[in-house]
Amino acid sequence: MTRMKTLFQVGLLGLTCLLFPMAVSAQTTESTAAPAAADAPSDSAAPQTEAGLSQARNLAQSNLSGPLGEYYETWQRTANRAERVLDAKRASNGALESLRLELTEYRQQFLDAGSQNADRIKTLRAQIEALGPAPEEGSSEPDNIATLRDELQSQLANLTAPQVLADLGYSRAQGLISEIDKLIRDRATRKLLERAPMPLNPENWPSAATDTANVLAAFWNETAGLLANATTRESIRSRLPLLLLLSAAALLLLGRGRHWAKRAGAYLRELGGKGTGVWRFIVSLLQVLLPYIGTVLLVRAIDLSGILGVRGTLLLDDVPLWSFLLFASHWLGERLYVYQITNELIPFEPRSQGQVRVLLASLAFVLVLQLMLDRLDVIENFDDGTFAVLSWPLILLASLLLLRLNRIRAKQRRQDPDPAGDDDEGAIAAGASRAMSVLRRLVFVLAVVAPVVGAFGYINAAIAIIYPVILTLALVTTLMVVQRFLSDIYGWLTRDGQGAEDSLFAVMTGFVLALVSLPFLALIWGARTSDLTELWSRFLEGFNIGDTKISPTIFLTFVVVFAAGYVLTRLLQGSLRSSLLPKTKIDPGGQNAIVSGVGYIGIFLAALIAVSTAGLDLSSLAIVAGALSVGIGFGLQTIVSNFVSGIILLIERPVSKGDWIEVGGLMGYVRDISVRSTRIETFDRTDVIVPNSDLISGTVTNYTRGNTVGRVIVPVGVAYGTDPRKIEEILMDVAKSHPMVLMNPAPAVVFQGFGADSLDFEIRAILRDVNWVLSVKSDMNYEIAKRFDEAGIEIPFAQRDIWIRNPEALKDEAASADTAPEDAVTPQEDARAAQSAPPKPDLTDLSPDDGAEGEADR
Repeated sequence: MTRMKTLFQVGLLGLTCLLFPMAVSAQTTESTAAPAAADAPSDSAAPQTEAGLSQARNLAQSNLSGPLGEYYETWQRTANRAERVLDAKRASNGALESLRLELTEYRQQFLDAGSQNADRIKTLRAQIEALGPAPEEGSSEPDNIATLRDELQSQLANLTAPQVLADLGYSRAQGLISEIDKLIRDRATRKLLERAPMPLNPENWPSAATDTANVLAAFWNETAGLLANATTRESIRSRLPLLLLLSAAALLLLGRGRHWAKRAGAYLRELGGKGTGVWRFIVSLLQVLLPYIGTVLLVRAIDLSGILGVRGTLLLDDVPLWSFLLFASHWLGERLYVYQITNELIPFEPRSQGQVRVLLASLAFVLVLQLMLDRLDVIENFDDGTFAVLSWPLILLASLLLLRLNRIRAKQRRQDPDPAGDDDEGAIAAGASRAMSVLRRLVFVLAVVAPVVGAFGYINAAIAIIYPVILTLALVTTLMVVQRFLSDIYGWLTRDGQGAEDSLFAVMTGFVLALVSLPFLALIWGARTSDLTELWSRFLEGFNIGDTKISPTIFLTFVVVFAAGYVLTRLLQGSLRSSLLPKTKIDPGGQNAIVSGVGYIGIFLAALIAVSTAGLDLSSLAIVAGALSVGIGFGLQTIVSNFVSGIILLIERPVSKGDWIEVGGLMGYVRDISVRSTRIETFDRTDVIVPNSDLISGTVTNYTRGNTVGRVIVPVGVAYGTDPRKIEEILMDVAKSHPMVLMNPAPAVVFQGFGADSLDFEIRAILRDVNWVLSVKSDMNYEIAKRFDEAGIEIPFAQRDIWIRNPEALKDEAASADTAPEDAVTPQEDARAAQSAPPKPDLTDLSPDDGAEGEADR
């Protein structure tokens, strides 16, 4: 039974998907006819006064083939008509927009024609330059060269004539488009600053109430009249099956659409990705889409029934848009709750989530009411006073809702003056938070200003302030939700889960979404679509830097070619590093130098080829090179020195990757050599960045240059009286028994001499790998201590013996102290006096015994 129910739901959903396109295609749309001025005859075209331009035009019309020659006369008539319309200034904005679109098409044709025959023209100019300069007046040149020069110049004139006309047409079209834009902007400014009757004036209320009642009565009378019409009833009976089917599908989608979306989510989660939130987001979209489709089907059913008149039909056309706004506001509230998104602009925290969701839904409802009022104004053409009286309460309600939203955030800030985690945010997150804080204050100011401005009669200005604020709030919220959804997808694909929310991908996604939202913000705040298309067309045209033109096409060509060269360079480096060079006899340092050199040369060639392919003029780089040389002379000396030193290191290779070196008191292994610096890993596992100039100009000790063979020296001291030959035998045996010691050359034991405390010996041995010198020295010391202990050989330590020459003097002083009178100086007082008096000659003789370090034990 459950399976049958599921199949029925799937079948009904499929039937709905089939009926939805049928309903949309059959839906009638409102079309507005824009009045057009009469075309002027071709004879009325403005004549060209300059002989050169007339000649160029004649050449173009006689020789051109393609769009420019075919449409030039039509363009002249269109341009003249546009000038007359602009001079009259009576055309509506719709007519001006239609005329502007036509002019924009012509301008694009002229722009495309301006590059016609560019390669052929370049070839002809190169041929003329190859002939040399034309002879001066009074001089002559060979007939064959003169004939060839005239023929080439004639061909060049014929080919450049279309470009002349294209430039003239482009300039004229550009000027006309600018005039139309200026006229439309001036009209919008005047309308924005128009002052209507004050909505708070009670004298305007009766007329507003009367107009509202008349509109409602007109709607009712139209509907009642159509229902009483026999033709309407007959039409309903003939379309009854389709109407019932559409209505049933609409009601099911409206009533059960959200439930079906959840059931679909259960099937989707079986595909994987549980816990990432991806399918939950898809289900939330279905919960909006399915009821919206149901609304469209219901609107179509009402429209096909014919029970609404002209007013009702025009109003019904916007019902899907209004329902979508309401569904979207509900969806945003749910997404904010699910994602727990909260910031300075949207205070959506657990303790305030209910209030915020109600406020967002209320703002959407107020926006829909204003859109409904605007539509009624277009249909009924309300009086200015009536429109102001009906609009101002909605403006006030929207302002109060925004202020309430702001107050919730202010209350939260008082309760949590220093939210946890703010100190740990990065610079980007902190900057975004500050931007949101500024935006919140701006919303507060605009919410206060809008109703005040509207109360004084500037109702259009108030509408232009308050409702864009609501739409901006909705757009920012939508961007946050979409960013979180994209982060969930990234976390699902990378198996990073919720950690993707703090990844670089999330930051870059937010940046891209912010850029994408800029055109929508411009449209919300009053920009026209034609303004955005104009900006885009100018962006595509590019801009000139000297004789070089920079355009998106050129930039994209440069990026693609350079990226391809960069990728090929890296692939070649990888092949050399992993496949080719390991099979040669080149040492690792040489291999690293070759790979690095190939990388630098490849990137340089990639940049050079990309610049040439994009068509950039390299001669203009001479100015940059001159400025760069001045900068090098003043501030970049160190950088250039390190760069040149890096090149020398890679070519001469006095230091290679993996070498054990000592430079500037630092000792460690070379881990990486770049063009600016070298990275050295010390023995305590810390990285030290050393400028390359220090390695070239300073003293560098390379312990492993060429090979890893090196010498170890182990000093040993024994007590006086020990047989030196026995010590030599033991030490030689210790040295030869260590596996890291080479026998050729053989190790040696050196009797260094007679020290202050010991007989000094040294083991000197050559190791297979000097990198193990400390380990070898430690092993030898352990073995020496063991062998000396077994042989009873003493290793001395520092000590001192004190010999008193005349001990009887101390006895006489002690006896005299016992018989001293009462007023005599006590030994304590004598000691204090001795401390302050100059020192007397020392009566003791300090004899060295077993080492200078015994001074510390005296």
